[in-house]
Order: sequence, then C-alpha cells, then structure tokens
Amino acid sequence: MAAANALLGVALREATQRKLQRFSELRGKPVAAGEFWDIVAITAADEKQELAYKQQLSEKLKKKELPLGVQYHVFVDPAGAKIGNGGSTLCALRCLEKLYGDKWNSFTILLIHSGGYSQRLPNASALGKIFTALPFGNPIYQMLELKLAMYIDFPSHMKPGILVTCADDIELYSVGECEFIRFDKPGFTALAHPSSLTVGTTHGVFVLEPFNYLEYKDLEYRCCHRFLHKPSIEQMHHFNAVCRPGNFSHQDMAGGDTTPLKLESEYVYTDSLFYMDHKTAKKLLAFYEKIGTLNCEIDAYGDFLQALGPGATVEYTRNTSNVTKEEAELTDIRQRIFHLLKGTSLNVVVLNKSKFYHIGTTEEYLFHFTSDSSLKSELGLQSIAFSIFSTTPKCSGNTSCIIQSILDSGCSVATGSVVEYSRLGPNVSVGENCIVSGCSVITEAVLPADSFVCSLSLKMNGYLKYSTMAFGVQDNLKRNVKTLSDIKLLQFFGVCFLSCLNIWNLKVTEELFSGNKTCLSLWNARIFPACSSLSDSVTTSLKMLNAVQNKSAFSLNKYKLLSIEEMLIYKDVEDMITYREQIFLEITLNRKQFDLEAS
Repeated sequence: MAAANALLGVALREATQRKLQRFSELRGKPVAAGEFWDIVAITAADEKQELAYKQQLSEKLKKKELPLGVQYHVFVDPAGAKIGNGGSTLCALRCLEKLYGDKWNSFTILLIHSGGYSQRLPNASALGKIFTALPFGNPIYQMLELKLAMYIDFPSHMKPGILVTCADDIELYSVGECEFIRFDKPGFTALAHPSSLTVGTTHGVFVLEPFNYLEYKDLEYRCCHRFLHKPSIEQMHHFNAVCRPGNFSHQDMAGGDTTPLKLESEYVYTDSLFYMDHKTAKKLLAFYEKIGTLNCEIDAYGDFLQALGPGATVEYTRNTSNVTKEEAELTDIRQRIFHLLKGTSLNVVVLNKSKFYHIGTTEEYLFHFTSDSSLKSELGLQSIAFSIFSTTPKCSGNTSCIIQSILDSGCSVATGSVVEYSRLGPNVSVGENCIVSGCSVITEAVLPADSFVCSLSLKMNGYLKYSTMAFGVQDNLKRNVKTLSDIKLLQFFGVCFLSCLNIWNLKVTEELFSGNKTCLSLWNARIFPACSSLSDSVTTSLKMLNAVQNKSAFSLNKYKLLSIEEMLIYKDVEDMITYREQIFLEITLNRKQFDLEAS
C-alpha cells in the first residue's frame, strides 16, 4: 500500500508541476483566444469585500502576476439576507447578462465563490479566502493563482459555460499524457474523487449508473443516477453509492483530507467543482429573474445537484438538517429549483488518481502547511517561502512554515506554527501550533502555544489605526448565545469568557457586543484594542492573551475596543497591501545583495 501511495504521490507531483509551469508561462502575458478563460469572476459578500477584492486584483494585474487579456470581475451579493453560494451563482449570472448581453453565450467562465467571512480561518477574513497565501512561489502564490494553474487545461476542452468552484479547496489530479478533462456535454458535469465513507458524510456523494469495468482508468466519464448531499453512511449504502474493491488496484485511494484507505476498503466518489453549459445557466437565470429577490440561503451543491439525474426525488427539499439558518421560503424555493432542473443530466468525470484538500479552518490550515508531507510533496510547499529567516527548519515530520516574512535570527518559531506577512524581532518566541498574520513584533514577546494572532490596518474617522485579534486556534468564533446571561457558555482560549471579562476588567453589558444583540459571540465581542501603531497593537493584544493564560489582571478599560465584525468594517485594505509590499521589497533587496556577495 505504501508503495502504491508513493506512486500516486509522484504522479500527482509531476502533473501538478506541469500545470504550475504552464501557468507561470502565461503570467503577465496576453493570452491567445481559447488558451485561457474568457472571464474569471469572484463572488463577494458585501461592498467592503468587493472593494478589497478589486484592489487586490488590480495590484496583481499591475505586478503581472495574472494572465492578461482576460476579464476579471468581482460580483457582490445584493444587500439584505444571506443567499448562500447558490444565490451568489444566480446573482453572478444576472451580472454577466447585464455586462455582456448575449455575448456571454460564447464565453468560458470561471466562477469562484469567496463570499464568506472566513470565521473558521480569520486570517483570511479581511482580504478574502481566495487571496490566502500559500508557502511557495516568487512572488508568493495565493489561492487564486493556484486555482488558475490547476484548471489551466480546462478552457481549451470546454464548451461555453460556467465552471463553479470554491475558494478554499485544492483539487490535484493526474490523467494520461494524451488525456484531458472535457466539459462538453449538456447539463451539469462534476468532478468526482475517491474518498472514504467518513469523508463522504461531509461532502456531496455521487450514485453512479452501472458501468462495465473493462480496465482500470485514471479518467472515466460516467453518468450519475442521483446526488446525495452530506449523507450518512447508512444512506450511502441504502442508495448504492458505496463502491467495493473490484478488478483493479486501489492505489488511488490515499488521502487528501482522508487517511489512506486499506486495499479492502469500501469507498465513495465525492464532489468538488462542477460545470454547467450555457443553456442550463440561462435557464437558472430566467428562474432568478422571475423570483426577483431571494431571501434564503441556497446551496449551489445541495440545491442544484440534488435535483439532477434520473433517480432524483423531491424529498431533499424538506430536509433542513444541513442548513445553517432555516428560512420560511427555503422549502418553496428548493422545490421550484427541483422542478426547474428535474430531468437535467449530471455527468461525472471520475478522477481515480486525484486528491481533494480543504483549507478552510485553522486546524486544516496548520496541518496542511506544517505536517502534511503528502501535500507538501505534491504541491512543492516550502517551510520557508520567500522570507528572511536564517534558522534551518527540520527536514522531516512537523515543521514551522514561514511565508513572506522577515524574522530575526534570534527569533524562535516552534513546530506546527505558520507565520505570514509579519516582522518578528530577536526576542520573540512563537509557541507550537500558532498562526501569526500581518504582525510586527519588535519588543520581547512570547506567543503561547495554540495562539491565533492577526493584525489589521483600520481607517477610523480619517485616521490610520491598528487592531490585532488574538485568541486560541481552537476557539469557535461562530458559536453564539442569545442573552448576556448565557455568555458564560462561550470560551476564549479554552477559558470561560465571563472569567476573561473579569480579568480584563470589562462589564457585561449590551455595549460589549456589536451588531445583532441576540447573537452574541467572540466574533462580535468588543474586546480588541485599537492602537496608533502596528507593534503597539500586537503587544497589547498579546498582553490580554497572556493575562488569560496566567490568570492575572490586565485592564482594557482605557482602550477603544473593537469586535472582529467591526474591524472588517473599518479595514484599510490599501495599508495592508502596502505593508505586505514593503516586506516583499525588503526581501527582494536582501536576495539581490546576497546574490551579489555570492558572485
């Protein structure tokens, strides 16, 4: 099994490096017709996020980090109720129609959903999940460049239509040298990856039509009988979604976000991205125009794909177990989508040599960037990526990960931690399993193990300020209570939140929380000081963190306090980009000097 896994790793590494090389050749150059996407569109949750994305796209184009001659757009969700990635898809279709009229019926379009606030990975909250930095490349790759690179072969083998993907996942695959993934059938076409049944419970699972296995293939085109959204293991068996070892070796079954499966293991095919042809997209657009305003969250996977295939039934429209917020009109809208799409085919591209990685939580982020030897090897991730840090990382097992940062040689970063876009001085000690983002620490400082520390630039009343969110990497920022008397149920760095407020000398009042006063959480708790300098901001937030850990008083009364929710409202994207650019230029200059001295 180990040998088979190693062979798969080599195949994925070679296929991935070829795609990265091809994308590298297109960066900063005008692309020929049909060579690349006609349109790349990113969704945003609100106007602040839309502006942040547009600023970053503009910077990338100016620095020639993206292919040129492509239309890059940011499509913002309408103000009001959350509409989910399904609603965002419908909204994007309307934007395309407004911008291009009938012209877009001949375009290949990549639509990337990046409209969330990334509460489970808050270092991506301010600038967006699609702009999450990855530990490789010069300049550093972000998720956007990786997506464009991994899909580099798609546009030239695709009929006009839209490829829909999410900002926080990575699909790696290998197919035969002369083979390409084709998106040329009517209806929907989705990629499918072999996964354990446990992984299937958190993904979409395909129930495939029977197929005569004449030989094992890396790439198979199959028809889907029905699509199950986050099914139980019992449901997978009941609907015949489970595959059992057959005539071919399951060397392809290792990993991604799963543990390697044994040879005799059962498995299922899970989803990642999907394509819809232009005719289907127009049908969905007509539906959206007819309903006018959407007031509930629609899931592009659960609500579109479950309506497809000959085995689809209407029952799922009434199942709200996987819904974050149940709105009155959700069932009605789901049923209308079901009847609209019923009879539409769901074609499946089975990628037997593929892996799917999700990087949407602090736990996944730390694991994949520091401990996961498979992804490191397949994608060429580095322990020190475009940074100044003289300490040599350990060669095997857990390491730290440094991304576009300047660290003094006297600074120490423990294993399992990630530092990005930061400056750390000689007397800074970062504990294990920490995330440090956008920080500047000049004075002596200790970051306790399992700390999350992320600084944002803010524009408040015309003045530049800084605030640093600090908590535990395992803290649940989404967990909320309805009343002030229940805030004792919240936890900050593993400690009762009420105890923390006592340590910080803060009173429990409604003013302690921003936004919705019946949804109280760490996300909207006003506990983070706004300071005049970046280094003061980090130092102050570390003092409040250490006070909780040491159970020693540290009063926050004298500070202007903000919630993370408010930080995102006040964020100064331009200053954050400038800070990153300053680090970039300093590293570039340092490398040039080093090269001169070496020669």
